[in-house]
Amino acid sequence: MAKKPVRPLVVSAVAAVAVIGVVSTGAFLWAGGHLNPLFASAEDGCGESETLVVVADISVAPVVKDLAEVFDASRDGCVETEVRAQEAADTAALVAGGGLDADIWIPDSSVWLDRAAATAQSLGRNAPPMKSKGSIATSPIVFAAAASQTEQIASEPVTWARVLGGSLQALLPDPEASAASLAGLLALKSKSSPDDPRQFAGAMIALGKTIPASTGAAFSSLSSSSEPTVVISSERLVAEYNLKNAGEPLSAAYPVDGSVALDYPYIALGELKGTRAKLIGAFEGTLRHNPKAFRSAGFRALDGTGELTIAGLSATPPTPAAGLDGAAQVEILRQWGVLTLRSRILTVIDVSGSMEEPADNGLRRIDVFQQAAVGAMQKFSGEVEMGVWLFSTQRNGDLDYEDVVPIGPLADADHTQQIAGVIASLPERLGGATGLYDTTLAAVQRVRDTYDPDKINSVLIITDGRNEDENGIDLDTLLAELAKIADEKQPVPVIMIGFGPDTDMDAMNRIAKSTGGAAYSAFHPEDLGIVLVDALSQRSCRPNC
Repeated sequence: MAKKPVRPLVVSAVAAVAVIGVVSTGAFLWAGGHLNPLFASAEDGCGESETLVVVADISVAPVVKDLAEVFDASRDGCVETEVRAQEAADTAALVAGGGLDADIWIPDSSVWLDRAAATAQSLGRNAPPMKSKGSIATSPIVFAAAASQTEQIASEPVTWARVLGGSLQALLPDPEASAASLAGLLALKSKSSPDDPRQFAGAMIALGKTIPASTGAAFSSLSSSSEPTVVISSERLVAEYNLKNAGEPLSAAYPVDGSVALDYPYIALGELKGTRAKLIGAFEGTLRHNPKAFRSAGFRALDGTGELTIAGLSATPPTPAAGLDGAAQVEILRQWGVLTLRSRILTVIDVSGSMEEPADNGLRRIDVFQQAAVGAMQKFSGEVEMGVWLFSTQRNGDLDYEDVVPIGPLADADHTQQIAGVIASLPERLGGATGLYDTTLAAVQRVRDTYDPDKINSVLIITDGRNEDENGIDLDTLLAELAKIADEKQPVPVIMIGFGPDTDMDAMNRIAKSTGGAAYSAFHPEDLGIVLVDALSQRSCRPNC
């Protein structure tokens, strides 16, 4: 018999829309009848079949397909439900561009509505009508751990505070591609100090050092971790993994300080009218009347309750979850993007004689700097490229600077070891005065000459003093030369960190501002790590932070 599509949301394909991410989801399974009298029975017959198109995230698509078959059979061929498996990120991109041909969308999180709307706005479009009919299931955010490491991890209460403080090593699949990861960041921020934004920023920097390509890749790496490690994930994803890997299941650890939960919204696309609205409502009813099958797939009920009988999971519900805040998650995602931007940095270190002077803790300034530099280096991911210059007057013949390590990836163990060796040798390299201005100009020129358009190119200058090179250029000349070589399309911001009481912050601020960078003061040399967090987290707001 003829088929009559009932999906008015048919728009031309989008030329180019950025993929927003990959998410994990869950769905209800059919466990009973509930026929809808609005639809014709076998005795009544139907003149034409109706088509219902459902786009479901890949993790929930199998159960939705099973449910759709029973739904269609109950109507004796009067309805044909087509279920398409698609990453929620790809679906959100299509929604934003107006190119999704479907009646219903089932992602794993309502945040995708906010992200689709935000993307549409950035494209100069109005997002098509989307109406959330509420959640059909939930899944809390948990910590997944290898069974062999569970005892060590649980030696003290499992909390978000441990992740914030760095005492519990965690892996976070890319939140650009995972709603579970983004919800995890929301939970992490809710437990961080509102009076110290560096705490959450620092935690994100640490999580950004290693970003697994997917949740599956993160799970697979747990057994080989050299120290106890967890993956921030949804309970549903742990359930799915354990159902497929019964021989080596993971253990889900539930944060005792609470968490958030993915909400799996049922979203009607386009205008809700007539037969189409009845079809969408009937299919929604099918989803909602089958809690038992949802439990067997690892989902909790809408209020977070429900007992599970899957290995590695708690049978009873975890600590009640807080609600998701879509706007807050979008803002966190923006912060994440800033903090994890892949960088190419030329680090320029002051080795003038004044670095031998004592700091306020009894150690020499250079000793304290060495300690701080080791911690600061650990904040960078392996995808960062870094080189090292040392500077003081007549360091290299008539030059005030010496190129000791070329710019290269920190993922290269030999390169990283070379930088570590230079840091270890700094006390033996001290001498001369501070040749700040000549060095700054040369460093910016070097980065500009070797510019990589795929990375954030910058110069990081660390000094304890002020320019003391009487034979070099003055400040006004430096600023004029920097202006000459400036290029808005290829910016090279200078980040200046002065530590100790003798730094010329006025000059450093003028230099940094002229390049779109920033100057920071670490009055105590051991504050270098804290200042570095500020330098990384404020990349998007300079020069008006």
